[in-house]
Order: sequence, then structure tokens, then C-alpha cells
Amino acid sequence: MVKNAAADVQSHYPTNAEQPIILIRGFGGLGVEDEKRIAYQGFNDGTVYPHKCGENYIYEGLILRFMKSRWTYHDATNIVGYYSSPIVRDRNGVPAELGGFDADLFSGQVVIDPGTAVSLVRSTTDVFKTLWVFRYYDLDDREDFKRYGLALVRLITFIQKLAEHKHQTVPKVNIIAHSMGGLIVREAVQRSYGRGEAPQHINKIVTLGTPHQGISFQLLQDWIGIGAASELEQFNPDGQKDPQNPVGFKAFAKHFPPERVLTVVGTNYRTYGPAVASWLNRAFSVTGEFGPNYNRSDGLVKQAFAQLPGAPRTFVHKCHGGPDSLVTSRESFEIATRFFFGNIKVRLNLVKAKVKRGQDVFGKSEFFFGVSIKPRGVDFELFHQSAEAENCYGPFSSGDLTGTSQAGVAFNWADGDNGERLIWEGWLDTGAAASASEKPRDRDGNEHSLEDIVMRLDFFLGERDLFGIGFSDNVVFRKQYYVRAVFDDVRDLTSLRELVLHTGEDFTDPAQAKTMHRTRAATWEFDITGTGFDATLSLGFDVA
Repeated sequence: MVKNAAADVQSHYPTNAEQPIILIRGFGGLGVEDEKRIAYQGFNDGTVYPHKCGENYIYEGLILRFMKSRWTYHDATNIVGYYSSPIVRDRNGVPAELGGFDADLFSGQVVIDPGTAVSLVRSTTDVFKTLWVFRYYDLDDREDFKRYGLALVRLITFIQKLAEHKHQTVPKVNIIAHSMGGLIVREAVQRSYGRGEAPQHINKIVTLGTPHQGISFQLLQDWIGIGAASELEQFNPDGQKDPQNPVGFKAFAKHFPPERVLTVVGTNYRTYGPAVASWLNRAFSVTGEFGPNYNRSDGLVKQAFAQLPGAPRTFVHKCHGGPDSLVTSRESFEIATRFFFGNIKVRLNLVKAKVKRGQDVFGKSEFFFGVSIKPRGVDFELFHQSAEAENCYGPFSSGDLTGTSQAGVAFNWADGDNGERLIWEGWLDTGAAASASEKPRDRDGNEHSLEDIVMRLDFFLGERDLFGIGFSDNVVFRKQYYVRAVFDDVRDLTSLRELVLHTGEDFTDPAQAKTMHRTRAATWEFDITGTGFDATLSLGFDVA
């Protein structure tokens, strides 16, 4: 096990303050020579949104977006060298200015470059605002997956030692990892670090389409060859679910708090390039997926397999990889930054629900319930459910969605049916959420210098005829609501004045507003109703 020697590391607990960010790419395929020539490993690729307007038309990619937002970017990646053969360097080969660094950081396969290290030490760089790309394929070690985890730990150690050398508080790191990159993070957490050590050095983790529970069809090795056998073995669902496997997903919670991991799950299998993979995902269905009638994948990874037990998750309607995917989408950036830096945690639960129309006479009806969530000020959803995404909750066999007859319907797919009917668990950053243009009024019409946050909730209830002989694909209910939380101080949850449900965007119209009912501390219930459907839901707020 690797021992990380950085001193004075911040608290064992997570923080929403700025921390260094490490980006980790996914699987490189058969040959990685071309991949190694890509400087930023694809994290500088973005997506065009033809249906959006203004600045929302083009998302420029993770790296450039961090540069253009509140993040100060320093191109510090070149300070770390990755070598297929170990570099041997003694203390005499290291400039005196680097005397405070551990000597072993200058030798091995992942090493500090003395020349560029000196320039960074001399600079005014704030280590907390550095962005790093972990270029593990430069190691040429595809036959030994363990080396990737060790190399990641070495990089984290260097980042912390750099902060220590510059007399800054030693940080943890935040990590965004795509696909197999998330399995490399788990390798570091579950094996490279000692038991219980990783949470002291890694703050939070976001995985984008990572096959935490494997890939449902095991034909990849036939496609790609034995050169990547060590990597491909990580995709084996039998190995991942083996309780004796020290790096299997079932062992993760023993090494790292799963609530500090957010799994971003892709749902648009239709746009994934290798069409055969999407076909195989339909052919190789998994437990709880109800056979080949559904695909429920991002084209490569099953939606259920992209999740970790105990870890929050969100859905993005993008495919696994390519020019318009999880790794190139603005949705992933917005979700990841709120998870890292947000100060309010929100939970949306279903309390009760009743379908009042539908149910084909000649076919076999199944109902599906979903919600899409968008905060004000960002023209992108933080959570997406729809019929085309095949990720709504269901299928429900009767009109009582919360009745005892709905056996087998799991609201938390990674954990099965936990009884909470948790629809969404997400994060909001209220630091920039105060509405400067609006002067809220109290019930007496008096203006207040209050602050607010607003979320749009788009509810959907669909019906599917499993036999295909009735009126298939009915939309039973579709309606948008706006939830507005009004604060004395938006940075202080205890100052929450009221939570109001609006049916329109005119928040000054009392005919469109309904005050929610508080059921317990920081939890409110509200009703949605319309043609064919009635439901009660609850919203809970907590400090992130």
C-alpha cells in the first residue's frame, strides 16, 4: 500500500471549498499511440447545442469552461512526467530549491520534472486552483492495471507536497473521471491507499459513465485483443460483484464514503457510435431491466451498472462517448461543479401517487413516472428523465404507484428498493443565486431585500402497452412547476422564510402560487394534480 506523506492535510471531512481538480480519461482502445498525442485527453472537446441560444449555443469543454468560469487555470500538467521505464535520480540531480520535496518523487515512472517544478515553486500559483490531466497511458503499462492506481496516488502526493512547499494549506483533490477512469480512481482508493486513507486525500469524485458494476456483455476482449487484458478485466461484471474482490464495487464503501461520489449516468444509447454495442445492451439485459423490451444504457454501459450502492446519481441524456457525449456535455460540467462546490443539498421524494386514467383494455399497460430538474439561470438540466431515455421509475403495474402491489420497482437502482422513493438527490450553489433584479414581497405586499433560489420541476407520467396492441405510449400527465425558496440570507439555510410552489414564472401572481406544508425540519410536502394524475411529493434541504 502507498503511504501518502503530505503533512497537515485538511480535515478528514469533505469540503465545498475550491480544491485542485484532476481529470482522468476513459478506455483508449486497442492502440493508444494516437491517444497519447492528445494533450488534454479529450477534456478540451465540447458540444454544440443547436436548439440553444446565446452563450448556451456552444459548450467549449471542461478545461476551457473552467478557465472561462470562476476557476483560475494554471497549465501545471507538464510538471509531472510519465515514463514507461523508471527514471533514477538522486538528490544531487535535484535543484536546492526543491529540497523540501520527498526524494522519491523525482524517481520512478511518475516523477516531478525538476526544471518545471522550480518554475512553479517560484510562481504565485494557488495550488487550490490548479487543474491536472492524469495521462496514465504514457506509462505503457496496460498489462498491470495496479500501476495506474499507484501513479494516481503519486500525482496526488505531488500536488499536496507542492502546496506544503509553498506554505499553503495542504488540500485534498476533486476528481472527474470518465468511463474506465473511474475504475482507476477506485483502484487507487481500494488498493493503492491503505484502508481508510483515501478520504484524507481525495475530497469528492464525479464519475461519467463509469462501468462500476461492469459491462453486461463480455465480448470486448474479442474485439480489442489481449493487449489490454488487464484493463478489460475491470469491466467483467462477475469480478466486480465478487465480494472477495478487493477492488470490486461491493468493497468500495469499506474504503471511501460513497456519499462523496456522484455517478453521472448517460441515457442516450441511440447516438452512441458503435451501434453493435447498443444492440448488445438490449440483448444482454440485467436484473430489474425487464428483458429486451428496454435498452437502459448510454450505448456501452447499463444505467444500473454505472451506479454505486450508497452513492448519489443523476441522469444526463447523452451517450457514453464521442463528439456529443457525457464527457463533452455542459450538463456534466454543471452537475460536477455543483457537487464539488454547492452549499445546499436537495432531496426530492415521492410520498404518494395515483393514476386516474389509462390502462389499455386489450393490451398490458405499464406506467412510468419521471422528473426533469433545472435551476434558474442555467439553461441545462441537472437531472433528466423521459420516455426516450428509458430511465423513468417503473414499470408500475397498477395506478397506485406507491401501493404494496408494486413489487420490484426500485427507486434507487444501485441499492434496490430502499423504501424512501427517492427521486432526485442534487446540489445547488447559492453563492451566485441571489436575485438582484427582483424585490420579493411578503404576504402584506411589503418589499424585502430577501434572496431566493428557483428550480423548475418537469413531471412526466407515461403509459406503455407491453403487448403493442392497445394505445401504446400514451402521455397521461405532463406539467411544469416552479419551486421558489425565499431566504433572508441565501447562504444560511436557517433563514429560509418560505417555500412556494408556482404554476407559472410570474412569482408575483398569487393565483399561481401555493405555500408548501412543512412536515418536519427542512422538509416540505406539496401536491401536483391534473388530468389523470394526482401525487404528493416532499422536498428536503440540508447543508452540503
